[in-house]
Amino acid sequence: MQLNQARILLTGASGGLGRDLARELASAGAAVLLAGRDTLRLAAIKAELGAQADSVIADLTTAQGIAAANAAARAFGVNVLINNAGIGAFGLFDQQAWHTVEQVLATNLEAPLRLTHTLLPWLKTQPTAAIVNVGSMFGSLPFPGFSAYSAAKAGLRGFSQALRRELADTPVAVIHIAPRVIATPLNTEAVNQLNRALKNNSDSSQAVARQIVAALRHGKGEHHFGFPERLFAWLNGFAPSLIDRGLAGQLAIVKQHAPSSEQP
Repeated sequence: MQLNQARILLTGASGGLGRDLARELASAGAAVLLAGRDTLRLAAIKAELGAQADSVIADLTTAQGIAAANAAARAFGVNVLINNAGIGAFGLFDQQAWHTVEQVLATNLEAPLRLTHTLLPWLKTQPTAAIVNVGSMFGSLPFPGFSAYSAAKAGLRGFSQALRRELADTPVAVIHIAPRVIATPLNTEAVNQLNRALKNNSDSSQAVARQIVAALRHGKGEHHFGFPERLFAWLNGFAPSLIDRGLAGQLAIVKQHAPSSEQP
């Protein structure tokens, strides 16, 4: 896609990756509609980007937020949807409060499906359009301590694959992005400690933003960022029992760093 012809609805624009992605998209010539819940952060990013940007305050886990984002996107003339909004939740599954699990599923899976469902009829009328779903390596390489998060991201990957095949005869490209660990201030200290203990590789949000922009330019497909993580993700699809055995040796470290039990 030619980004100087792109008009993009970017969700999660007030987060660390969202902010850097907005900058990269604007630098490439795209017009960006920033969606998020943090009024002050959105205003600051909009001011930084200038005339290329507008914003909409929307909680995409609510029907009202979906409606607000949909109306703003149509008024903005959007031809690209980037489902970037997401939250993490590190913890052992049986020790997490159910409302935490619900929030992870609502934000990381239900919201992008619902927004896509609402906006898709509009996107199909555009001469060229794209949907970019920002998932995670954990959607292809599910990890202990991130059961609900992995489930949501695996669901988003499956949705992306199915929708790409469903829209093969339309102008709408569907792109799925699976970054490895992103170094961002939104990570909790427990997650940072776990990554240090496991010596997990990570990428800056700026680097991931550049990779997403490159994938959007490239067009349709699925993109896993980071080596050897993408090799392990492939191996998990081919021989998951090998990954089971490999991760069993890391389970004690995961349990050591997992937060204590949450209140129901």
